[in-house]
Amino acid sequence: MLLKDKQSGELVKIADLETLIDPTKSTVTAKLQAGQEEQDPEEFAKDALLFPSNENLPECWLNPNYQQAI
Repeated sequence: MLLKDKQSGELVKIADLETLIDPTKSTVTAKLQAGQEEQDPEEFAKDALLFPSNENLPECWLNPNYQQAI
């Protein structure tokens, strides 16, 4: 799955979808999709990522108490 880094606008390839959708995890391992060579995996804060369409990630992926906020 590809997401976009809010700060740089670069695409990142998510390595572990389970971690991405787990609201108790604040970071996710991904590879920056910049340049011509495969980049090394690094940790990205989930709240610093967007869908490529510039939509925010769902609250249920970010906040373990999202149901209490409703």
